[in-house]
Amino acid sequence: MALIDVKTAAARMSSLVAGLDEATARGDSELPGWTRGHLITHVANFSRAFTRQVEYALRGELVEVYDGGRPARDAVIEAGADRPAAVLVEDLNEAVTALLAAWDRVGPEDWSRPISHRNSTLAHGIDATWRELEIHTSDLGLGATPDEWPASFCAHLLDFLRPRTPNGVHLVLRPSDGPVWENGTGEEHVLTGTLTALTAWYAGRPPTTAVKGPTPELLPYP
Repeated sequence: MALIDVKTAAARMSSLVAGLDEATARGDSELPGWTRGHLITHVANFSRAFTRQVEYALRGELVEVYDGGRPARDAVIEAGADRPAAVLVEDLNEAVTALLAAWDRVGPEDWSRPISHRNSTLAHGIDATWRELEIHTSDLGLGATPDEWPASFCAHLLDFLRPRTPNGVHLVLRPSDGPVWENGTGEEHVLTGTLTALTAWYAGRPPTTAVKGPTPELLPYP
């Protein structure tokens, strides 16, 4: 993927939350147990954490993704979810803008630099940023759906999520508008539908059009 894809996803999210009112901010997102305030707080928090990942990597250093790990991350989300709608939007926009500026500073020779996130590299980190923005834009429940995911994003997400295919299953996705995708060995499960619907199902999101075929119970998100 290219940085322009990340910037496009960021712009789409920003446009959706512009003018967010209090009732909408308190409304349920597509993620169970999370309001839109929770989700916006999470993306802002993620953006700050990844800005730090980039800045430290460019100095040749590693830093924990979230100070205090997952418990601290979750506590920040809970503490920030009920902030006024205008504050939520301002915080999101400022955090995402800073993250995009950090990615702009990454040169061609920097992508192999290590980061703490998944013990990976900056190249993997920008992919994580892309996933975070594209998927959570749909999760906001403000009109955007996985149907808007670009084909290139679907291909990337399916590949990233390969560990979700359970043992003993040969999963075959046959989209009506894209190439066949296969993973795993064992009992064959052939699913059909649009590329975005099949990708949404594999990502644990409700597809907006039908996915047909025997759907296996997927493993947790990696």
